[in-house]
Parts: sequence; structure tokens; C-alpha cells
Amino acid sequence: MKIPMISRITGFFVICGIILISGCGGGIKPTDTDTPTTGKFKVGVDDSYSLLTDAELFTFKSLYPYSSIDTLCRAEADVINAFMKDSVSLMIVSRKLTEDEEKHLNGLQIYAKTTKIAYDAVAFIINKENPDSTLLFDQIKDIFEGKIKTWKAIDPKSKLNELQIVFDNYKSCNTRYFREKFNLKKLPDDCFAVTNNNEVINFVEKNRGAIGVVSVNWVSDKNDTLSHSFLNRIKVVGISPQGSTNPNGEFYTPHPAYIAEGSYPFTREVYCINRQVYIGLAYGISAFIAGEKGQLIVLHSGMVPAAMPVRLIEVKH
Repeated sequence: MKIPMISRITGFFVICGIILISGCGGGIKPTDTDTPTTGKFKVGVDDSYSLLTDAELFTFKSLYPYSSIDTLCRAEADVINAFMKDSVSLMIVSRKLTEDEEKHLNGLQIYAKTTKIAYDAVAFIINKENPDSTLLFDQIKDIFEGKIKTWKAIDPKSKLNELQIVFDNYKSCNTRYFREKFNLKKLPDDCFAVTNNNEVINFVEKNRGAIGVVSVNWVSDKNDTLSHSFLNRIKVVGISPQGSTNPNGEFYTPHPAYIAEGSYPFTREVYCINRQVYIGLAYGISAFIAGEKGQLIVLHSGMVPAAMPVRLIEVKH
């Protein structure tokens, strides 16, 4: 059967139009579709976990090149606020949503999915020239309760004077952690904050009497050039287990083995929280971080994976 000339001419122009639109960029791009492995997306990240998230997303985007992912790195309170306002649909933080936050989302027919991805530790860092590289748990508690204000109160032989505690941000997960840990209405006057974890490390490097408070992934990955450079500039403090008062007893640094077995006393959990109401890129990112490849990256960052076993080994200290 012959195709009428008018139909062939019409078909020709339709095909040409499709080719022209595609060539001019008017077609649907893979990144325009939101699936578990494609689309454009922004993740809210507590600054404490920016190094971990950078490594996770770099690998994810390498495996799935049609995913375009940006990050909003802020203090914990700011990230959660952005999440509640739907400025980001996925966030990586160290606390679950409160009952009030869940109730608010449920009222909008949004039922957030929370995925535990890691066990983290809060690390204490000091100046390279500070000889006091270990502290008792109760000494840390007394510092935050304002009972210890000088290094001489810790060691009468110390040549250092005033003790300063420096946080990354007053709205960070680190300040919240110690207020809750020690049931504090406020932090003591010798505590102050800069703007991020990088500045904490810079301050401690320049001030002999300072104690910095950071997430362990900032000072644990010797294979990461940024983390390794930080380790060369400061010292990580060893802490006694809670209840130990022996200055000659065991002290533990926030090594993954000690986090996993509970010897290091200042630990917490890390979560991916997703508010998307469909299975999109937020779901894909959460599933990747909680999966085998993502959990290996967690372990590499100095934290303990939440979804895979960790082999405990003896660590010389």
C-alpha cells in the first residue's frame, strides 16, 4: 500500500521537528526526572558531617551521572529549620525529629522516613604543645558545669592557665549534645563558638589553652588529605570511661573500635531523614548511604557503620 505524499511530507517535518528540539536542548534531560538515581536535588547537611557527605555524594554521582546534587551545609538547628520549611527534602543530622516536628509534618500528610546511617563520636582536640593529652570523664563534666576553669585545676604542674572550650556554632549538634548529656541550662562562660569545624581546628592550633569540640570524622581519616592535614596540626584527647577516676587507668580516643564497643563515652547516632512523599532521589541517596558502598565510606571516615558489622581489633594507645 502506498503512503500518500501529504502523509510522508507531514511525517518528515514531524521527525525534523523532534531532531531540532533535541538538538537545541529543548528535550527532557535525564536530570529533569526525579527518580532514585536521577534528578536535581539539595541535601541539608549538619556541618559536622560535611566531610562524610562530600565523600558519599561524590561516589553516588560517579555511579549515577544523571544525578545533580547540591548541599546546604549549616549548623544543626538551621538544617532542621530548612527541612521543616521544605527548603530541603533530605537531611543528615545527629538527632531524630521531635514529636512536635513529626506531628507538624503529619498534619501536612508527610511521614518522614528516618534511616540510621552511623555511630559518631564527639572528639576533643587540643594544641600540639599541650602536654595533657588525656582527661577523665568527670573532668570533662566539671568543665561543662563550670567547676574547672584552668589547666592547673586538672594538673597542678601545668604551665597553662585559663582553659577555653570552643565549639563550631552555638546552634550546632555539639553544643546541643553536651547540654543534654550533662543536663545543662546553659554552657559556662569559658565556652564560645566560631562558625564551623574548620575554624575550631584553626583556633586550637593557635591557642595552647583551648579545647576544641568536633565530630570525629574531621580528625580521623588519615587517607583523606583534609582530615590528615588537621591531624598534623592538633592532638586528639583520650577520655576515660564514665565512672573511672584513676588517672593511671585506661583512656580511649574516638577510634571506631572504641566507639563500637562503648569504651569511648561520648557517642551518638547519625541519621538520614527524608520527607519526600514519593520514591525519588532522596530515597536513592538514603538507600545508598545505608547500603554496602555507603557504609564502607562511613567506616573510612572514622565513624561506625550502622548497617554492617565492624571487626574490633586491638589498638595501641
